[in-house]
Amino acid sequence: MADALPIVYVNGAFLPKAEAVISPFDRGFLFADAVYEVVPVFADKAVLLDNHLLRLANSLQELRIANPHTSAEWIQIINRLITDNGGGDVAIYIQVSRGAEDGRDHFYPNGITPTVFAMATAITPGAKDTTGLSVITLEDNRWGRCDIKSTSLLANIMARQAGRDAGADDAILIKDGVLTEAGSASVITVEAGTIIARPNSNQLLPGTTRAMVLSLARGAGIPCKEDIISAERLLQADEIWLMSATKGVVPVIRIDGQAVGTGSPGPVWQRLHQLYEKAKTR
Repeated sequence: MADALPIVYVNGAFLPKAEAVISPFDRGFLFADAVYEVVPVFADKAVLLDNHLLRLANSLQELRIANPHTSAEWIQIINRLITDNGGGDVAIYIQVSRGAEDGRDHFYPNGITPTVFAMATAITPGAKDTTGLSVITLEDNRWGRCDIKSTSLLANIMARQAGRDAGADDAILIKDGVLTEAGSASVITVEAGTIIARPNSNQLLPGTTRAMVLSLARGAGIPCKEDIISAERLLQADEIWLMSATKGVVPVIRIDGQAVGTGSPGPVWQRLHQLYEKAKTR
C-alpha cells in the first residue's frame, strides 16, 4: 500500500495526516484489539461498499465492539476522504479499536469509546499484476479466527517477508495439509477449466473480491465449485490466482520454484481479468 494521502479521519475530524494523534493507551496499540477494512475506489466510485461495510460490522460484532457509525455515516466519511484527497483510484483504510483506557487490562473495559481512524492511499497497478507472481508455500501459523479482519497481522507480515526473502512475491499458506489463503489475499485455483475455491470458514477471511470473481465467473458460464484443496492438489493446479480489494485478481505463474501450468497467465484468468476490470468501474 502506498503512503497515506494528505487528509485523514480521526474520531470525527478530517485533518492533515501530520496532525493525526491517537492515545498510546489505545487498546489497538497495546493489544491489537481492533479491526480494519479496506475499500477499493476506482474512478471515484467505491467498489462493493455494502459488502465491505457488512464485513466490518461482522468483525466488530465478533469482538463485541460497538459499531461507531451507521452505514450512512460510514459512506459519508468514505466519500469525504475520496473528495478531499483528489479522487481517482484510491484505497480507503478504516480501523476501529475498542478505544483507550487509563491503563492496560486484558479484560474488555466498560464505558470507553471506540477509536476510529481512516485514510486514503493511491492504488497503482503492480508490475506483475498481469504478467504473474511467484509464491512460496508456508505453514499457516495464524490464530484460529481468521474470519475476523483483525489488525493483528504479525503472522501475515512474517509470511510475506519470508516470501520476499526467498525471492518470491508472496506466500500461500497451508494448514494441516490444506490451502487456507495467501499472506494478504484470497486464493483460487483452476483445474481442467473449473474454478475451485475453498469454502469460507474460521480459517480464512471471507474475501469480497473473491466473492465478486466467483459471481462474475458463474454469470459467464464458467464452472465453479467449492472444495478443500490439499497442498499436493495446489501444486498440480492449472492456474492459481490471488485476489484482494486493491490488486483485483492476479495470476500466479510460479510456486515453490515450479511453473504453474504453462508458466504464463492462463486462459481462464485472462477471461476473468477482463470481466473484473469491466465490472469494477460500473
